[in-house]
Order: sequence, then C-alpha cells, then structure tokens
Amino acid sequence: MNQIKIGAFISERRKAKGWTQSQLAEKLGITDKAVSKWETGVSHS
Repeated sequence: MNQIKIGAFISERRKAKGWTQSQLAEKLGITDKAVSKWETGVSHS
C-alpha cells in the first residue's frame, strides 16, 4: 500500500467511528498534526 491509500484508509475508518483527528490522536497518544500528516500522505515514517 502506498501512503495515499493508507491515509485514505485511516481517514475512512476514523470518520466511520465519528472521531475527529484530535480524538484519534488522543487515543493513540500522538498529536492531531501527526494524524493529519498520515491522512494526507505527508508522513515519511
């Protein structure tokens, strides 16, 4: 899977749960900016 497909999958699953990026980030112990980067495929790690 490429980063764009992974990002779309994360976004889709998050929205299906009715969670904001901030809520997902809190559950994972990361920042909402990290979630945003994942969803847009910007993250390189």
